[in-house]
Amino acid sequence: MLEVGVDIVKISRIESLVARFGEKGIAKFLNDDEMKIAKTPQRLAGFWAAKEACAKALKCGIGKELRFCDMWISKDKKGAPEIHLSAEKWEYFNLHSLSLSISHDGGFAIAVVAASLKN
Repeated sequence: MLEVGVDIVKISRIESLVARFGEKGIAKFLNDDEMKIAKTPQRLAGFWAAKEACAKALKCGIGKELRFCDMWISKDKKGAPEIHLSAEKWEYFNLHSLSLSISHDGGFAIAVVAASLKN
């Protein structure tokens, strides 16, 4: 079964979060490795949108079942984004695979996650 989640974020919203809370604010939704690759407001917003889109694809939202720290984003050798879940959450959601696409333009960042579930 294939599930899809999408999220869009106004980049200025993330800029405000960073201005108000600094690195502590970023650390609420990104780990250290993610912070090294998401240095611009556009990328930060894209990573936020990616995690929200993943939660939507898994039909749970961000909360008790799935937290920001249960997911992380990396780049493959060609620079494409990849989203990962902890082994515990991978099993909990009965996942076969996840696919992520992120884009930003016109002051917005958007992400789409496709989650393939085992039958």
